[in-house]
Amino acid sequence: MLSALVLIPLISAVIVGLWPGTVAPIIIRRVTLAIACGLFLWSLVVGSQFNPLDINQQFSEFLPWIDSLGLTYHLGVDGLSLPLLVLNSLLTCIAISSTETSISRPRFYYTLVLLLNAGVAGAFLAQDFLLFFLFYELELIPLYLLIAIWGGQRRGYAATKFLIYTAISGILILAAFFGLVWLTHSPSFAYQPLLGNTLPLATQLLLLAAIVVGFGIKIPLVPFHTWLPDAHVEASTPISVLLAGILLKLGTYGLLRFGLGLFPQAWAYAAPWLATWAVISVLYGSFNAIAQTDMKKMVAFSSIGHMGYVLLAAAAATPLALLGAVMQMIAHGLISALLFLLVGVVYKKTGTRDIEILRGLLNPERGLPVVGSLMILGVMASAGIPGMAGFISEFLVFRGSLPVFPTQTLLSMIGTGLTSVYFLLLVNRAFFGRLSDKVTYLPPVQWSDRAPAIVLAILIVILGVQPAWMVRWTENTTTAMLTNYPAVAQVSNISSH
Repeated sequence: MLSALVLIPLISAVIVGLWPGTVAPIIIRRVTLAIACGLFLWSLVVGSQFNPLDINQQFSEFLPWIDSLGLTYHLGVDGLSLPLLVLNSLLTCIAISSTETSISRPRFYYTLVLLLNAGVAGAFLAQDFLLFFLFYELELIPLYLLIAIWGGQRRGYAATKFLIYTAISGILILAAFFGLVWLTHSPSFAYQPLLGNTLPLATQLLLLAAIVVGFGIKIPLVPFHTWLPDAHVEASTPISVLLAGILLKLGTYGLLRFGLGLFPQAWAYAAPWLATWAVISVLYGSFNAIAQTDMKKMVAFSSIGHMGYVLLAAAAATPLALLGAVMQMIAHGLISALLFLLVGVVYKKTGTRDIEILRGLLNPERGLPVVGSLMILGVMASAGIPGMAGFISEFLVFRGSLPVFPTQTLLSMIGTGLTSVYFLLLVNRAFFGRLSDKVTYLPPVQWSDRAPAIVLAILIVILGVQPAWMVRWTENTTTAMLTNYPAVAQVSNISSH
């Protein structure tokens, strides 16, 4: 059941890549979209068969692979990975449907998108350290090529910078995995919760540092964030959707699964520092977003701030905070995807993303009223307005973190206010007022441009009004992750010594 989510996109990528060049690009696009939609439906089938009360890995698939290395093909899914798995399939559909039909080299492009989907799905499902690393690295090359070939003017620089940062991330994570297996004398690379607790605290902290920095680059956390704005600005709209919507979540997922999950004792010791790091990322990303005039760069910096909330929740490590961390990953994935889609439509119709030039785009006759309305909904969701997915996720994060780290939580809450500031600047300058003389008589927005954004907007509202539909998948798993975690009082005592 789970292998289908990995093997189908891999096999489909090979088939699409080997198709004759005489096949019309529109046919390739339709076939790839049908495959992606099929994967999304299959992920929903997995969700419908998932038992939320079972905290163990479900639908497990195990196959010995390379015995001499202790490497196994072991897949499984639980309440932490299932929502991200569904999000990956959904955003792949959104990205393909928002791709221009006239894109150059369509066979190669859609092949890379399918490989990207397979790599991310495999990373979320892998229950073996080396298997996770293989999938984690698999998504690196397709994304590098997608930026380097179909990106903007500085695409080569942005893609190379992404490649270098992510390669360093992978090296640190692999070193931590090898060190953990070697020092614990584990007979295989199978993922075992609490495995690091058998080591001395100093050793745990060293291995945890490699994991935190490795995944911190991917999230990205300050000061390892500089690759993200460049990558977003130069990437095409569909690739920005995938990058912000799901690829950054590999970092936060890795922190929860391999940081907190393997080293709860060391994590409790480092938690105050991690919470402070989260505050720095939240405030730095928010203040930088305020300073931007490029709409896409503003949304990119907002991602840095909002991903800091996940680190804060992970540092607090209370059941409510961890539940909020998962909700924040999903909410941010949907909201950031919506915002990047709408920014892409604005750029496509006006030729600019500069809010110093754009003005009055809500004009009902000559502007982009539907796009403007959806943008307002998206920024409201990102700012945590009640009734949207962003509100419930941030509320859970702050409510769960406040008893453990009151100062850091209150400082992080400032980021929510700053989100309102920079997105109000964006909406007020670009969408209200008199239509700019430099941008007039805009071409109509086609249904193909609106539909993906409308789907995301509906999901954002649904999860905001009825978050229990997703919480039921996750709550028991995140609560069980803290079974052997030191109590809140112990965390405070550790941090005071």
